Amino acid sequence: MARSSIFISSVQKELADERQALKAFIHHDPLLKQHFEAFLFEDLPAQDQRADVVYLDEVDRCALYLGIFGAEYGYVDTNGISPTEREFDRATAQGKERLIYVKGATDTSRDPKMTELVRKAGDQLIRRRFEATSELITEVYASLVEYLQRTGIIRTLPFDAAACPRATYDDLDAQKLEDFLRTARKERNYALKPDTPMPEAITHLNLLDDGAVNHAAVLLFGKAPQRFLMSSEVKCMHYPTTAGGKPMLDYKIFKGTVFELVDQAVAFVMGKLAHATGTRSESTTAPVTPEIPREVVTEAIVNAVAHRDYASAASVQVELFADRLEVSNPGTFPLSLVGVDLSKAHASLPHNPLIAEPLFLARYIEKAGTGLMDMYAKCRAAGLPDPQVGPVRGRGVVQMVRRAAQVTMQVTMQEEALTTSVLEELAAALDAPTMQVSMQVAMQVAAFMALAAQAERSREVLQDAMGLANRDHFRKAYLNPVMVAGWLVRTLPDPNSRLQRYRITSKGQAWLDRFNTLPKP
Repeated sequence: MARSSIFISSVQKELADERQALKAFIHHDPLLKQHFEAFLFEDLPAQDQRADVVYLDEVDRCALYLGIFGAEYGYVDTNGISPTEREFDRATAQGKERLIYVKGATDTSRDPKMTELVRKAGDQLIRRRFEATSELITEVYASLVEYLQRTGIIRTLPFDAAACPRATYDDLDAQKLEDFLRTARKERNYALKPDTPMPEAITHLNLLDDGAVNHAAVLLFGKAPQRFLMSSEVKCMHYPTTAGGKPMLDYKIFKGTVFELVDQAVAFVMGKLAHATGTRSESTTAPVTPEIPREVVTEAIVNAVAHRDYASAASVQVELFADRLEVSNPGTFPLSLVGVDLSKAHASLPHNPLIAEPLFLARYIEKAGTGLMDMYAKCRAAGLPDPQVGPVRGRGVVQMVRRAAQVTMQVTMQEEALTTSVLEELAAALDAPTMQVSMQVAMQVAAFMALAAQAERSREVLQDAMGLANRDHFRKAYLNPVMVAGWLVRTLPDPNSRLQRYRITSKGQAWLDRFNTLPKP
């Protein structure tokens, strides 16, 4: 298949690096290089033709015109017009697909003629602004992929729009759909009435793929969505410390539609947070304020459920630590949002648009593209640090919100108390004075206990894990005491057998689990 030519306009020296980087990216990207060939005017060899004729001929033969506008207008011809503007006008006259990218957030330092060109382009099409070359490349990539899909060159549907194998109308809950339509009509003045027949409503919401029920329909209104998409659940964990791990204060796995998942997960978190009670100065009821605003908790969980990769076997995780809330979801973070200040206006890039739209209609999403901005604003108003949102290797996309400072201080005290109790328990098991049992000693004991928890181990293996050279000292000071305490047991009756092994008991495992929750130096 022939590749489409992209004419990359702008001969200003200030943008030479950006243009070369963009061409290199297009020619090396696995997808784009199959469909596009980038043209730069400076790549042409010397020839016996006027430059203005050559570059206008290239505009005529290209499939897409890509204009990069900077601060400089460039040299002008006898009519005072630059080649950049000539190219833009020619592409417009020829009806070419035009993509315009403007360097800089403002036009204050731009040449007046270039400012006019930027305005001219803005009057005719949507232009994008960029600061760094990496941002330009990301924006162009998104535009070119959208062009390929829109023109039918590549045919891929978002996962939520694709048919859900084996699912039929019988797998959808008519009552759930009716409740949604009633809410959408009340909250957003949605056109359909609650008693609208299911086929009509599902069609109106774009929840069919060539007549078949799609994944979004099952996730939104399914009787049992996890029957078809097992990982479409939310795991909620509540830890007593900042480190996580066992023991947990509470652990729940929620199933149901996306609406039910959000409701259950939000209720889980709000029920664990501290709440401050105000005065009755303004009403007969004293106000109760959670340490993290409910809107922030809801936004984080809605983001995870709406934008996750439902093709992944991983689940959304909501983890409430002693000092923070972390919400993670499988999937990728939009490249165009990496490094962007999310507290300010930014592009809305829903991973599952057919799921996001009903969430908006039911007012789970207030307004497209403003959710993260609202999250930042609500945290600042509550005196909390800014949220942290972005990709984390091995975890997908993570949203982290800090809990109130006074709660964190209480947690620190709880952790100190827990540390003390764990060390005291170890001291009692070793029959040693508490002051002699340091965190370092506890870490050594935990090392050989962890080995015994994995499998039955010999004395030599356990001693090596402890880092001790003296066998008698290891036996007297550590091995025998923890056996007397009931933390380890022998596997053979004969204590001197060369085949003797040691395994951990439930009592020893309980201590090890408590130790693993402690923050380590």
